[in-house]
Amino acid sequence: MKIIFAGTPPFSVPALEALANAGHEIALVLTQPDRPSGRGMKPTASAIKLLAQQRTFTLLQPYSLKQPELHAQLAAIGADVMVVVAYGLILPSAVLSIPRLGCLNIHASLLPRWRGAAPIQRAILAGDRETGITIIQMDRGLDTGAMLLQRSDAIAEDDTAQTLHDRLALLGAVCIVEALAHLREDMLSGVPQNEIAATYAPKLEKNEAEIDWQLSAENINRVVRAFNPRPGAYSRVRGIAMKIWQTRVTADAAGQPGEIVATGRDGIVVVCGEGALILEVLQRSDGKKMSAAEFLSGHPLRPGDRFEPKLSG
Repeated sequence: MKIIFAGTPPFSVPALEALANAGHEIALVLTQPDRPSGRGMKPTASAIKLLAQQRTFTLLQPYSLKQPELHAQLAAIGADVMVVVAYGLILPSAVLSIPRLGCLNIHASLLPRWRGAAPIQRAILAGDRETGITIIQMDRGLDTGAMLLQRSDAIAEDDTAQTLHDRLALLGAVCIVEALAHLREDMLSGVPQNEIAATYAPKLEKNEAEIDWQLSAENINRVVRAFNPRPGAYSRVRGIAMKIWQTRVTADAAGQPGEIVATGRDGIVVVCGEGALILEVLQRSDGKKMSAAEFLSGHPLRPGDRFEPKLSG
């Protein structure tokens, strides 16, 4: 098939590679313009731009898809389908209708659960036992299109947003190749989503990553996992901001929420609203990630010290 591909972050990369390796013609790649990034805030190419340049695909980086001139350029390609993966720009109706078979989206959840910007993190935060990939026929709504193919993936107790992201990116690549094969044989029909069962995954806000020690240890553990690697769950102790990267739930411990009741090579035990949490990997705002044992050797925390209450709502 002749494909227009639209994607931007690393999540999109396996899908573009898989489509090209499956023999599809990548007629055009759309990705967002270079954005300032890093300490120097220098313009940085997206992961998809780097791959497109490596594979010598024709590349466009429009700031918007609303221009009639761009619509004419896309229509002139004569694409069979547009594949959209975490592109980051809204596709207007005029673009949705350009490819012969429409536009397909790879979404990282089992729709209609977790429509929206942060389905991976929201699934972890909610304590879901499984998630997956849904291939949808795009319409004007937010992830509301008919479902063409769906595959599930279990969420492990130690999954972080990063590990789940990486698995789902690979699963999405497999699913889109399979979906296009079925579509070519006219063996794929869309299933409408159940609107009553729909839930939404809004964009993450930074204040959500601040730990509320009044919550249960299970809930805080999910916060730590969901915000790893970005932006990192954090709390303050002795006025110092601390990112917490890895934790483990343990039995109840006597004390006030946020209170450190034990320290040692296995970690730092902190009382929660229900249960307790062992902090295993930490990082000061001005330092590097360390195991609890490494951290304690240079930044002594003692039983009786207490992480501060959450400041923001």
